[in-house]
Amino acid sequence: MGQGFSPRGEKGRFVLPADFRSDVFAASDNQRVLCLDKHPRLPCLVGFGLSRLADFAAEIDREEEKKLRLGIDFDRDMAEAQVYGFHRASFDDSGRFVLPDHLAELGKVEDGLYFHGGGRQITIWNPGILFEQGAGWESAQAGCRAKIAEAAKGKRK
Repeated sequence: MGQGFSPRGEKGRFVLPADFRSDVFAASDNQRVLCLDKHPRLPCLVGFGLSRLADFAAEIDREEEKKLRLGIDFDRDMAEAQVYGFHRASFDDSGRFVLPDHLAELGKVEDGLYFHGGGRQITIWNPGILFEQGAGWESAQAGCRAKIAEAAKGKRK
């Protein structure tokens, strides 16, 4: 849960906002590991703790059952490759982590990342792309603007 913004730091590092650090730590068996991947539908990245792995097999089973019931072909190998192909990013006590180039490219990451809590996972946005989203995203967009403004104030101090 929560929101946060991280400008790109030195050496291309970003910071997992404080709102998320303890939850991700707990959800990763008390390891400082943030799992990262491209969101399957939205034009953003997604982050989660290692505990999400326990849900993946059941989610794939449900999707397979649903597709078979509807007479739609299902490629389990492809589904598993998509779900289990995430990157494990270690973060330090301050939340700093390195975003790999391939994910930065997929997420169209530029100078900063906006983190928005979404229950089981965090959506991680290029703010410019978030601002292009239509109806239903107003709260996230307002939160992003506020977090960017807070970060700008912090730089001026």
